[in-house]
Formats: sequence, C-alpha cells, structure tokens
Amino acid sequence: MLDKTDREILRLLQQDARQSSSDIANSVGLSQAPCWRRIQRLEKEGYIRKTVALLDPQKVGLGTIVLAHVKLSAHGRANLDKFADSIRDIEQVLECYCLMGDQDFFMKVAVKDVYDYEQLFFQRISQIEGVAEVKSTMALSKIKDTTALPLTAPQH
Repeated sequence: MLDKTDREILRLLQQDARQSSSDIANSVGLSQAPCWRRIQRLEKEGYIRKTVALLDPQKVGLGTIVLAHVKLSAHGRANLDKFADSIRDIEQVLECYCLMGDQDFFMKVAVKDVYDYEQLFFQRISQIEGVAEVKSTMALSKIKDTTALPLTAPQH
C-alpha cells in the first residue's frame, strides 16, 4: 500500500529520476536515509520497474509515429501468442496492446518517415503469420506526451 509520501516520491522520480535521494528527501520532508530506504523498497516491490533516459524521437531520426490496428485471421491463443512474440522482435514498435472488440492489437510505431513505415509494413508486419488486416494512421502532431502516471488516488 502506497502512502502519501511514497506517492510523492514516485511523482518526483517520474519528473526527473536523476534527482538525488537527498533532494527528494528535502521535497517530501524526510531525512536522506529514510527517503533512500523508501526508494529502495519501491524498487524492490516493483513500483519502479526501471530508470531510463527518454530520447527525442526527432533528434534520433524517428519523428514519425504510426498508430496501427491489427486484426488476425484466427483468434486462438496460439495465434495471439505468435503475433505477440513476433512484434516483440520489431524494435520500431514502441507499444503493443491486445484489445477487446473488432481489432485484436493496437501498436504505436516510431519510424523515420512514411517510406520507412512502408518498408517495415511490407517486410515485417504484414509477413507475420495470421495477420489478416492492418489499419495504419500517421500522427500529424503530438498533443500530449508523458510517461508519468497519475498518483493522486490511493492504491488498493
């Protein structure tokens, strides 16, 4: 169960994970050692999965985002697992969700441009066994971009 201080520590880490435990401690009203122990506990308990650097997609040449809905030809567990395993091997696929409803999967894909996506689509995505249909949309602009989860509600 996360208390108010745990949630505040997590909120601060989501803003900037490079902050020292001393700086975080000052912000939440703890001394450094108890704050560091809380951070260690949050990591051990899996609240903090990993600490990463968030790159600018434009600066690394992957400024085009494609959102794709995928429908499989068959819906057995084996088909879903095969698709999921294949997608995990495509590094341009940033996120992939299994869905309820008319479509089976939703993917967020980062590519250089439309031509880069075309190659990825024809050489990799459309070649995955069981793919019946892919509906792709290119994002024109980014309205909101965050990795921070809202932490205001108490955890159960």
